[in-house]
Amino acid sequence: MKKFDFKNIRFGKVDVNDLNDRTLLLNLYITQLLTLIIGISIIFFQSNHNFISMFTIQGGWKIPIWGTLFAIAVLGIDMLISRWVPKEVSDDGGINEMIFGRRPIWHIALISFIVAICEEVLFRGAIQHAWGPYWTSILFAAIHIRYLQHWLMTGMVFSISYGLGWIYLQTGSLWTPIIAHFIIDFVMGCILRYGKEEEEQST
Repeated sequence: MKKFDFKNIRFGKVDVNDLNDRTLLLNLYITQLLTLIIGISIIFFQSNHNFISMFTIQGGWKIPIWGTLFAIAVLGIDMLISRWVPKEVSDDGGINEMIFGRRPIWHIALISFIVAICEEVLFRGAIQHAWGPYWTSILFAAIHIRYLQHWLMTGMVFSISYGLGWIYLQTGSLWTPIIAHFIIDFVMGCILRYGKEEEEQST
């Protein structure tokens, strides 16, 4: 039996151009699955916290309204930033463009929904219950390491996270930040997908 040599493992910065589409998607889905498992595990060991109760719909129409309005506000601010701020400030190394750039719309929606569910269960559902929205948002911003080289984008990620935590507290339902998170990712994904297509057609 061939032994695996752990000494050959090397950690370092991965060039996005070295990743093929299949590897990128596999990494995305595995990461989100681990995020969901960690989130559910933390919730399971938290006292006075029930996984099912987080998904209450007792808020009625307030849940989708809060989520949609927050998403619209974030997208509006992002449009202003992209118009007035140099492109390199919001550069994430091309990861988002690789994820969404050539996907059909159903796949953009699927990725956005999976990411929204998994990340909100962990950050708003589990971590915020223990740490509150402020420290949760610091961790959320730190996790998005590709933005840390630009203070503006780091501040934006922190603010979005804090806002997601705030609307969760206002409605008491995890569906509120999930809806907001989904709309933001879906719209941004569609902009990357179809904006790039229009650029290619015009050249």
